[in-house]
Amino acid sequence: MLKILGIDPGTAITGYAVLNETKREIVPMTFGCIETSKNRSVADRLEEIGGDLEALIAKFQPDEVAIEELFFFKNVKTVIGVAQARGVLVYVCKKMKVPIFEYTPLQVKQALTGYGRAEKKQVQEMVKNILELKTIPKPDDVTDALAVAICHWQSRKMMGAGKNL
Repeated sequence: MLKILGIDPGTAITGYAVLNETKREIVPMTFGCIETSKNRSVADRLEEIGGDLEALIAKFQPDEVAIEELFFFKNVKTVIGVAQARGVLVYVCKKMKVPIFEYTPLQVKQALTGYGRAEKKQVQEMVKNILELKTIPKPDDVTDALAVAICHWQSRKMMGAGKNL
């Protein structure tokens, strides 16, 4: 039995999902997001993200973490914020001794739809179908966290895990 914590990093919204492997499938234990207020300082927001992730790891005790890699952003300010949040998330996982695996958005799309350039809606539908959910989770960051966790689970089954940090 394997527990995977999937993370979609962000400063305003960090999506998370904990999936539990049963005999041949995965079942969501919890999913949601860590939201921070734009009225707070960057340092305070990063501290909140780190603290909330520590609490999630302590509560659910995942065996592995799957986190989405950064991809090209048109807005430099956005990529810097996401990179800072991702750094905090990676640090907390490392500090709490949970192995970390990273996947590109292309790898996630490929794993879920069979096509690395799939539209976001296709990935969302696959997440809903694979986990047998009634609706697509909102906001999109939550679905993205579920998708990266599913990608990791499938990667482990197919050929070993992704790139370990």
